[in-house]
Formats: sequence, C-alpha cells, structure tokens
Amino acid sequence: MNEYVDNEARKAKLVGKTVTMAHGAGGHQTSELIDMIFKAHFDNPDLTADDAAVLTPPIGKMAVSTDGFIVSPAFYPGGNIGKLSICGTVNDLSCMGAKPLYLTCAFVIEEGFPMEKLEEIAEAMEKTAKEAGVRIVSGDTKVAGKGQVDGVFITTTGIGEITDGVEVAGNLAKPGDAIIVTGDIGRHGCTILLAREDFGIDADVTSDCAPLWGNVKAVMDATHELHVIRDATRGGVGTVLYEIAGQSQVGIRLDASKIPVAPEVRGVCGMLGLEPLYLACEGRLVIMAPKEQAQTIVDALKVCPYSQDAAIIGEVTEEQPGKVVMLTEIGTQALLPQPGGELLPRIC
Repeated sequence: MNEYVDNEARKAKLVGKTVTMAHGAGGHQTSELIDMIFKAHFDNPDLTADDAAVLTPPIGKMAVSTDGFIVSPAFYPGGNIGKLSICGTVNDLSCMGAKPLYLTCAFVIEEGFPMEKLEEIAEAMEKTAKEAGVRIVSGDTKVAGKGQVDGVFITTTGIGEITDGVEVAGNLAKPGDAIIVTGDIGRHGCTILLAREDFGIDADVTSDCAPLWGNVKAVMDATHELHVIRDATRGGVGTVLYEIAGQSQVGIRLDASKIPVAPEVRGVCGMLGLEPLYLACEGRLVIMAPKEQAQTIVDALKVCPYSQDAAIIGEVTEEQPGKVVMLTEIGTQALLPQPGGELLPRIC
C-alpha cells in the first residue's frame, strides 16, 4: 500500500513540469530526473548507477543488436516510442534465435518535453521489458535545445543468448522452403500514417507493436529445422522478402489470397493506393523453413499471443533468383516491384 501511495506521490510531482537544459547538465537535476522517472521504472538487480553494468555472460554464443527510434508521432494507437524501443531490439535478437537478456537505453530529450509524457514512455518500457523477460541495465540521458530534437529519441542495445542448435540467417533460405508470416501485415505503418497525416479517414487501426521472443521460443521448441527468421519492420514484408531473395539467391513465390491483411488496413490501402506488403510491421515475423515443418510452426504460433493469424503465404523457388513473384487473386502471376527510393510512410 505504501509503495502505491509513494508512486502516486511521485507521479503527482511530475504534473505540469517539463524537461529543462539543467536536466541534461549532469548536476542534481539530472540525478533527480533519473531517480524520478528512469530508476523508478527500470530498477532491477543488474541496473547500475556506475559507468558500466557488470553482467554474467551467456554460456554459449551471444547476439548483440542496437537500434535507434525517432518515430513521429511518439504516441500512437497501440503503443508509443518507449514500447517500440524495447520491442524493436528484443525482436532483432529473437530473430537470431537469441533469448534477450540485457538492454541498455540512451535518451535524447528535447528541452520542454512534458515530464508526464516521459513518465508514460518509461512506464511502457518497464511493462514491455518485463513481458519480454529482459533487464534494462544501463543508460544515458541527454537534453537537446528546443527544436534540435523532435520530442524524444531513444537508442537501445540488446544482448541475447543464442539457443543451442539453432542457426538462422538471411542467406540460408532454400528452394522448397515454406514462407510463413506470423499475423496480419501492415498495421504499424498504416497506424503511423493515419496518426501523422490528416486524410479524413475514419479507420480503427492500431499498431501491431509487440515483443516476440515468446513466439520465437515456441517455434524453436517445436522444431530446430529453421532457415530464416526476420522481423518485417521498415519496408514491411515485401522489402524483407527481396532482401532474403538477394542474400540467398533464390526466388520467392507468394499467393496473394493467403496473405493476411486486416480489413481496415486493406480499406485504407485501397483508398490511398498503398501496397500492404510494403507497410511496416512491428510485431510480425517472416519465417522460412522446410515445407514439411511449416504446419508444425503455424500450429505453434497460433497458440501464442500476437500470432493467432499466422499463415503460410508462399514458397522459396529456384526460378528467378533475387525476385519476388505473386500469384494474384485472379490467377495471374505478377512480379512484385522491388522497393526503392522513399518508402511511405517513413516510420523512423
């Protein structure tokens, strides 16, 4: 009960306050900001107040990944930049078959940013890290002058322990592999587009942003016969497929009728002339594995959060290496255009 009262009192002190240049100067205001917001949410046995965290390394191989997050707007239906900063790095580690263990995070905050909003971001990070089973162990806070930063930027770096017996990479796709997506595609990109632009479109679209280590673990528990796991973030599923086709020098054949797209996303894309395959996801994976294992993988995914709509959407072929071909819903074949230039919407 006392902890609840203290937490409410702490939050009350943030009301109406903003981040000032003094909060980034390294004095007592900096310490106050760290204690009032970051330590309040990130405290754990490995979190350090020293210059570097001292950690127990994984027994075997480890994966390391870093990612910067500058999403605008910072708050959107289904998440915010804080949740995204945890999911993005956790999912990058997971796609290498690595259990996320530790994260560091660096904040660059614009002078005048509301403390209550910063609290909301930190709270989302705490909740998402706890769900993913990862500990935030170290960080950095900088304050930039008004106009030098768009609100808040976050960079997270993660360390994970690679599961023994699992080897996945973008150059390991094989002809005959099935192509699986773990759910409906394009929702994050569609959400950001609608939150950023005033199109006058009334669509109930929420981001798919989610931490996916549990989904990957479920797949690896079902089979180690996996070739590629990739999260379809910037550029969406279409861009990821072209990347893998190039890395592995294979062809990709998709069946348009089997690609899951939420009706509201399909409707928005139809009105704006967008292709859902090129809209970003923040909670969807592309998996390539021998077709004999495909249904086992889908069954494992369907009982997990965030992947109940997992589906087999195509196959890897020897024909047209480096290209992605789609069987349309009217029975014709079309070459999916290779992504290039500025992909819309730009999510980061």
